Amino acid sequence: MSDPVIALEGLSKVFAARRGRGFGQPSAEVRAVDEVSFAVGRKETLALVGESGCGKSTTGRLILRLIEPSAGRILFEGRDIAKASPREMHGIRRHLQIIFQDPFGSLSPRRTIAEIIAEPMDAQGMIKSDAQRRQMVGELLERVGLAPEQMNRLPRQFSGGQRQRIGIARAIGVNPSFVVADEPVSALDVSVQAQIVNLMQDLQQSQGLSYLFISHDLAVVRHIADRVAVMYLGRIVEEGPKTQIFAAPQHPYTQALLSAAPEADASKRKQRIILSGDVPSPTDIPSGCAFRTRCPLAQEICAAERPPLREVAPGQRAACHFAAPNPIPVAAKASVPAPVA
Repeated sequence: MSDPVIALEGLSKVFAARRGRGFGQPSAEVRAVDEVSFAVGRKETLALVGESGCGKSTTGRLILRLIEPSAGRILFEGRDIAKASPREMHGIRRHLQIIFQDPFGSLSPRRTIAEIIAEPMDAQGMIKSDAQRRQMVGELLERVGLAPEQMNRLPRQFSGGQRQRIGIARAIGVNPSFVVADEPVSALDVSVQAQIVNLMQDLQQSQGLSYLFISHDLAVVRHIADRVAVMYLGRIVEEGPKTQIFAAPQHPYTQALLSAAPEADASKRKQRIILSGDVPSPTDIPSGCAFRTRCPLAQEICAAERPPLREVAPGQRAACHFAAPNPIPVAAKASVPAPVA
């Protein structure tokens, strides 16, 4: 990718999990995001998928500097903003926005829709008069499929889908180039989900937006994404074009995720892959490959060496010792070898 809007290089975030008595040091650490690297191109949608708690939302908030990174670089149009000052970030935030998961909790119940939508534009000095505010808010409401006459209402007077449209209007009002969409349709009915996804795609084309689309719904991801990155315990385990990921997943975790996704066409349904064991504690991530305790292919090398995220097909990368091309031969031919402890 020659000219990405956002590029992450070794981005990490470590949280203190517990603290001892008094002023002692943290007794445990959580590596919520562990050396994540990927890029998002212009007018592209990269979907970040994985189980709950894998670090997807934390990654999105790190990009926007809502959470401070522990290590790594965040390149916005080639400029590293990981250590940008608050003054510098104020101007940059106009170009980086977020659509929150909860359309109810993300809107202040005491403020009108006009006040909510205008707040980012006021903060960036884009509004000079009350007349201009009403005009800009009205235009944004029309753009997301709502009536300008509704701008003086409160959020409680709107449905969940309408509230998410208001959240989208707030995000695009400052003309951003990159938007983190954090599970933007997970709290909505299926029929409303389709409307919001279509709206986001229309806005992407009209405003040239790039999206990081965080989701666990693979059906929605298949519809909206250009590329997919799969996350497990804070690490990217596979990344590539949507068509390749869905047609030929190379990592065992990706294969298990896709096998669990519902398929309307019975002829295309895959055999369900049931993973053994539980997700390890983020305070005690296994050595080597973090997925090895649940992987049917796990061998000694998986505990000894962390597999690099390497190219396994044109444009497709996977972090597995046994992924093609040039996989390490599987020693045991049993269909489900015992996982390495």
